Amino acid sequence: MTSHVPMASLAAYARGALDEASSWTVEAHVDSCSVCMMRLGDLAGPDVEAMVDAGRAGIEVHWPTAAPVRRSAWHRTLRHWTSWSLLAPAVVSVLAVLAAFVLDHEYPDRPSLVLLLAPVAPLTGLALAWSHHGDPGWEAVAGTARAGLDLLLRRSLVVLAGVVPPLAVVGWAFGRAPALWLVPCLTFTSATLLLGSLIGVARAAAVLGGAWVLGVATPAIVADVSPVLIEPVSVPVWAVAGVLMSVLTLLRSGALKHLSSWR
Repeated sequence: MTSHVPMASLAAYARGALDEASSWTVEAHVDSCSVCMMRLGDLAGPDVEAMVDAGRAGIEVHWPTAAPVRRSAWHRTLRHWTSWSLLAPAVVSVLAVLAAFVLDHEYPDRPSLVLLLAPVAPLTGLALAWSHHGDPGWEAVAGTARAGLDLLLRRSLVVLAGVVPPLAVVGWAFGRAPALWLVPCLTFTSATLLLGSLIGVARAAAVLGGAWVLGVATPAIVADVSPVLIEPVSVPVWAVAGVLMSVLTLLRSGALKHLSSWR
C-alpha cells in the first residue's frame, strides 16, 4: 500500500462494499493515519450523519450547550509549546546532571560523567513529550493542524531549555568547552527526531539512549577509560552528524504527522 489509502478504496469502505480482508487492510492504515481518518470522515453517508445528529440531539437534551471556556494568553502559549507531563523528566534530568557534577568533582581522574550524560540527557523528556504514555491529551493534540514536526520542535526546545542550562553551569564549573557537551546533546536530539519518524519518538529515545549507555558509557566507567566520543577530536564528527540528521528529519517531517510517531 502507498502512503495513503486511495479515495476509491476509502469510498468503497464507507459504503461497506469491501470484502473482509480489504476492510481489515483499510482499518489498519486508517487507525494510524490522521489524514486518511479525516478523509474517511468526509465520506460519511447520510445514515452516519443522521446517527451523529441524533446522538448530538440526545446529548444536548440532558446537557445544555455551555459557552466555550476562555483561556488566558499565558495558558494558550503554554499549550502551544509544552505539556505538564514534561515537568517530571525535567526535574529528573537536572538531578542527574547535578549527581554527575558531584561525582566528577569527587573523582576528577575518572571519565567525566557529565560528558557521558550530555548526549542522552534530553531523551527522557523527548520520549514523554511525544508519547501516548506521557501526554494524556495526545489524541486531541495529534488531530490539530500544528501536530507534526512544528509542535514536536517546540516541545523539543522546551526539553532542551530544561537540560542545557544545568549542563552549561557544570561545564563552566569544570572549565570545559561548551562544544564538548552541547554538540553531542543536539546531535542525539536530532537523531531521536529522525529515528522517531520511523519507529516513534519514545521508541527512538529508548533505542538510542540504551545503545549509548550500554555501548559507550558503561564500558568507559568499567574500564576507567575516557572514550574518544567525548574527546575534543570528535566534536567535528558530532557536528557533521547533527547537521545531516537535522536535514533528514526535515525531509521526513510528513511522517511525524502520523499517529505512529507517538509510539
